[in-house]
Amino acid sequence: MDETEFDAVVVGAGPGGEVAAGRLADAGLSVAIVEADKVGGECSYYACMPSKALLRPGELLIEARRVPGAAAAVTGPVDVGAVLRRRDEIIGGRGEDGGLRDDGQLPWLEEHGITLFRGRGRLIGDRRVAVGDTVLRARRAVILAGGTRAALPPIDGLADARPWTNREATTAREVPGSLVVIGGGVVGTEMSQAYRSLGAAVTLVAGNRGLLPREEAFVGEQVGASLVEQGVDLRTGRRAVSVRREGERVTVVLDDGAELHADEVLVAAGRVPQSAGLGLAEVGVETEGFVKVDERMRVPGLEWLYVIGDLNGRALFTHMAKYQAAVAASDVLGSDIVVEHLADGPGAPRVVFTEPQVASVGHTAASAREAGLRVRVVDVPTDGNAGGAFTGATRGTARFLVDEDAEVLVGATITGTGVADMLQAATIAIVGEVPVRRLRHAVPAFPTRSEVWLHLFDALGV
Repeated sequence: MDETEFDAVVVGAGPGGEVAAGRLADAGLSVAIVEADKVGGECSYYACMPSKALLRPGELLIEARRVPGAAAAVTGPVDVGAVLRRRDEIIGGRGEDGGLRDDGQLPWLEEHGITLFRGRGRLIGDRRVAVGDTVLRARRAVILAGGTRAALPPIDGLADARPWTNREATTAREVPGSLVVIGGGVVGTEMSQAYRSLGAAVTLVAGNRGLLPREEAFVGEQVGASLVEQGVDLRTGRRAVSVRREGERVTVVLDDGAELHADEVLVAAGRVPQSAGLGLAEVGVETEGFVKVDERMRVPGLEWLYVIGDLNGRALFTHMAKYQAAVAASDVLGSDIVVEHLADGPGAPRVVFTEPQVASVGHTAASAREAGLRVRVVDVPTDGNAGGAFTGATRGTARFLVDEDAEVLVGATITGTGVADMLQAATIAIVGEVPVRRLRHAVPAFPTRSEVWLHLFDALGV
């Protein structure tokens, strides 16, 4: 095998891998990045970006129809062809064969002096990564950023029924006439809304935990009610027991005996780490699941090996992968980084782009109690202020959790139209551990929906 030396080798060119490689290269290190699929990763082509492109047109129509004056101008459904073309533009376009392209991502690597190796990277020893017949030796660090893939639950007949995962759902060239979605998490709820807005008849099958079970209970109730209003056939408390495909049609049998017939079935039942095949056992790491790391993203006992992003299981979000990449790169460079306030665990900021949107950070009421915190729960209407008057009488709840002993915010969940950009203020308050009495002096502008914070302060008497 040919052997080439670099200061650092990054395996996986998704958002986390790119950030790590870029920071190290900008600091003067020689960097190789290894990618078996597309530079840019799952988020760019099969998840965050295309899914939001599919959701946005329908979201705008829903909001416009609420506002007098604008509602009269909305005279028809979305232009499906235009939505799909715009989706393709956002993810970089397609080649002559119809496949997705990543050539738009390559100039960035070249500008930063990062060497790209196409293929699957696997550890073959201390600081050594094999890619085909080439061995990359890292003088300082190897960073694994391999991500996750869609989980396929053990439902009878499912694997043989050619099910969609998030990849097929976000990149489909045509909208099926009907779609059954299995799973009530983020992918399941977002894609149910997106495909319903594009004209498909959608049935969403959610298990006993209901919709978005990791969030506050009111979140699933509000999102579910909205999906039903949009025309989604919602089956909560049900699970699929078998799936079969006959020709171009698929049948999903539920545990109550009901049979659902559709053109396609989408499995949205969580993610599993892509740790198998990375050669972790070659360096003494015995796992095919998530890889444990310390607060600097290092694998314990291997000071040269870092694992970032979904692969370490700490917080499966693109923004957290980038955050962890910065932490790891800083450690490789010997920078003095602060790790006492790492915000990449279960309380990381998160957004579900349904209607209503769900923006949350930190604890839920249940997780706070499980953590032994004594919290005060304050619920207020998201649009119960002057700014809300302009959004067309939308529904939504803003829940704040205040640690009564420390007198700081430890959790926030906000639902409503376009609330995603309201999340950062809560994130700063929580990560910065800003005392509520001091936070009171961060005055929200009038008339904006950020005045929801005033209701919190009034409830606390500060």
